[in-house]
Amino acid sequence: MYRAFGALLLVAAPVAALADPLPSWNETEAKAAIIGFVESVTTEGSDSYVDVNRRIAVFDNDGTLWSEQPVYFQLLYALDILKEKAAADPSILTSDVLKAGAAGDMAGVVAGGEDGLLEILNVSHANITPEAFEASAHEWLTTATHPTRDMIYAQMVYQPMLELLSYLRDEDFTTWIVSGGGIDFIRSIADEVYGIPPWQVVGSEGKTTYALSDDGVPTITKEGGLTFLDDKEGKPVGIMRHIGQRPIFAAGNSDGDLAMLEWTTVGEGPAFGLLVHHTDAEREFAYDREGHIGVLNRGLDEAGERGWLLVDMAADWARVYPAAP
Repeated sequence: MYRAFGALLLVAAPVAALADPLPSWNETEAKAAIIGFVESVTTEGSDSYVDVNRRIAVFDNDGTLWSEQPVYFQLLYALDILKEKAAADPSILTSDVLKAGAAGDMAGVVAGGEDGLLEILNVSHANITPEAFEASAHEWLTTATHPTRDMIYAQMVYQPMLELLSYLRDEDFTTWIVSGGGIDFIRSIADEVYGIPPWQVVGSEGKTTYALSDDGVPTITKEGGLTFLDDKEGKPVGIMRHIGQRPIFAAGNSDGDLAMLEWTTVGEGPAFGLLVHHTDAEREFAYDREGHIGVLNRGLDEAGERGWLLVDMAADWARVYPAAP
């Protein structure tokens, strides 16, 4: 299947007729482990067989389905919107962190901490309907260019993970995104890029309100703030809020995903935990234990004893992005 963004083509999933369900994965133990698990839970008569209605797979987004460096894409989007708004009305820059964001001063943004990031999101994401916000986010994701990779953001999804999503769905799994990112931001692109409809996206949520306009038109408005953080221990909570049952397959890439993998793999019956390890500085980025984003400490230390698959991006993936070798 192919999806076009302007003149650019993304290979969104392998052709179903291919004998190899994961053609962009090298023939390593990682690929064998995934296929072995899927075959075991989908083969009737197998001791590990799982009914279709329990085949739930959940995936983190940033760093698991698409890239997340140098910072989360949603923050880069928020900064671009902040700059646009500040150019039209400089009076909105009421704090040091907002001034830093509008000036492109990432050190100043980081110095503001979580409160500063929330302040930027409040200015860039508020006072807008979800429909208008999703249209804006979609346009940005499919036209704006990454600062170091010279790729449109929507191209920076991982071809091996697209194939994994497609393979699981072919085997009657339901695939969900469970992300610390904003739910509306991910919904703007999830169906088009991942084949995941908006109602199968779980993410962080801000305040929204319903009201009738002066002429009686019902309107929902994003008001900003943070009413639910879908990260760390919040991920299992978000899963129960939106899905209502424990998954049997969970994939992440950082210690922020550990609670989701823990909760998935301690249930009764077969379950699979996967962590993407960013080891490929040439084709993507290399990072793990240190940094401001995507830190993987406990995951590296504990994956083996917990029985989780640690995917080595450089060794296990024949390609990273759809539009690149």
